[in-house]
Amino acid sequence: MKKYIVLTVLFALPICAYLFFASGVNSFAKLPTVTPNIKELSNWKSLDGDTVRLKDKITILGFPGSEILINKGDAFNLDQKIYNKNREFADFQVVMLAPEGTEDQARQLKTELSGISDLKVWHYVFAKPEEIQAYYDALKLVGKLDKNLRTPNVFIIDKDLNLRGRKGKNKKGEEEYKEGYNTISAADLHNEMSDDVKIILAEYRLALKKNNKRKI
Repeated sequence: MKKYIVLTVLFALPICAYLFFASGVNSFAKLPTVTPNIKELSNWKSLDGDTVRLKDKITILGFPGSEILINKGDAFNLDQKIYNKNREFADFQVVMLAPEGTEDQARQLKTELSGISDLKVWHYVFAKPEEIQAYYDALKLVGKLDKNLRTPNVFIIDKDLNLRGRKGKNKKGEEEYKEGYNTISAADLHNEMSDDVKIILAEYRLALKKNNKRKI
């Protein structure tokens, strides 16, 4: 009996601690949905010629535009503040939707980043400019892409294809809205986005725990 109590404590304590620290900055009990039921990616190809899917993955989605190398600081910040800390989570990935013709830039940037990170779940996916614009418009966001099809913001997509962020009244009763996270700002990534990603990961860890109990 003692053995099971110890195992239960050891299993539950990290999750409780995770939720405690994750709620330190985020002022919502659960990360709200900003845009529900977004579209799955089309059969666009990655650098490896593969088709990348969002369904059943926790995805950080970005739109780096046609000047990937000029804005490579965005990718570096995202790598250091978010990706590197969460890439070992089984269903986590980063997906960058970039215009066709930028493959060499993406390949060079991945080569540079691979010196400091394992980029096995960091994907560049390529589409025609009009396809990228149409896909972004379907997200129904306040922010817009610039003339190079870029935004410095990245977005959290859950396993059920919902774009998550901060929307509505927080625990203080104040209205709050945040649809994306600015990769130019290391502080925005380190504080708000890091916290919100923890909320999502903790949510799925608890779901896995409940499902395992049902199976037993």
